[in-house]
Amino acid sequence: MSVLYLDNAATSWPKPPSVPRAMSGAVRHGGGNPGRSGHTKSIQAGRTVLGARELLAELFHVHDPSHIVFTKNATEALNIVLFGLLRPGDRVLTTSMEHNSVLRPLAALTGAGVVVDFVEAGTDGLVSPDEVAARLGAGTRLAVVTHASNVTGTVNDITAIGAICRARGVRLLVDAAQSAGCIPIDLELLPADYLAFSGHKGLLGPQGTGGLFVRQEADLAPLTRGGTGSLSDREDQPEFLPDRFESGTLNVPGIAGLAAGASYLLKRGVESVAAYDRRLRSAFLAALAGDPRVKVFGGAESIPHTGVVSIRIDGISPSTAGEALEKRFGILTRIGLHCAPRAHRTIGTFPDGTVRLGWGPFTRERDMVKAARAILALAGGK
Repeated sequence: MSVLYLDNAATSWPKPPSVPRAMSGAVRHGGGNPGRSGHTKSIQAGRTVLGARELLAELFHVHDPSHIVFTKNATEALNIVLFGLLRPGDRVLTTSMEHNSVLRPLAALTGAGVVVDFVEAGTDGLVSPDEVAARLGAGTRLAVVTHASNVTGTVNDITAIGAICRARGVRLLVDAAQSAGCIPIDLELLPADYLAFSGHKGLLGPQGTGGLFVRQEADLAPLTRGGTGSLSDREDQPEFLPDRFESGTLNVPGIAGLAAGASYLLKRGVESVAAYDRRLRSAFLAALAGDPRVKVFGGAESIPHTGVVSIRIDGISPSTAGEALEKRFGILTRIGLHCAPRAHRTIGTFPDGTVRLGWGPFTRERDMVKAARAILALAGGK
């Protein structure tokens, strides 16, 4: 039985062929440590890292590539900002649709004296900019908002939310783990102070890669300190970007793969990927034909979505449905709470969660029709 992979929201697969090719080349023909030596292989590795930084800056419309900091994932990028900026007594505003990569650091900071307030999203998963404006009280230092939900795929109006934050003097951290590479992001226009992104999802790179856009680093303390290959005569951490936040040897093979993923997206066009996602979603929903036994979460189709949909089948638990989809139909999905318990409380699916389908640039329209028919077969007891 052939396998249909619909778990791209967890990690994208397959990758463009250029991704493993670039990683293999970095291992087989590279070998130097970027920025640590003056020999040819070190310089070559440094060029690999710089080239990736420049490609991501082009993809996100960042004028200065040094403002792109490499991390091992979006979670690390989020932690850099949350623990590097917030101090006891600070107030932070976030939403009920956040991932545990935001919720758990904030829970730890609450215990350290940071005040955390939540904006409740609607049952469609959308965060209202008006609600954000109403909750930005005095003393709020930071707002943390997911760009696109990993549960419903709904895309928040970050431009409006960012404009509100900027007018109030509140910094904005955007979690773009689900949006980077899936929908266009223009950081020349988007009023975000920080943007955390995953490398192995919509950007089509390997696992263990991610990054953080930092607009201004002045009072953002690094999460880790150590060797950077720069200012080696000093024992204090360099203050300039990206070295301030890139201590230790970087994952050069992974970054080479990430660069290949970014290059693929630049050639194909992120707007083209987004349009294809919408087409696949429409095909899936059309094949479901509005069957009342299948509940689709995420609100009206007029709401912007990424390539993610969560469903429940009447009378069948998500865990049972997910197991049946794999064993009987060869369809790989994600079941449960998707590391976002508050989001499931918001849409009414806690504690069992949902079956989540996540497609990507290499998913075919007939794959989505196959998935819908399999779900209908389960709903009909077949």
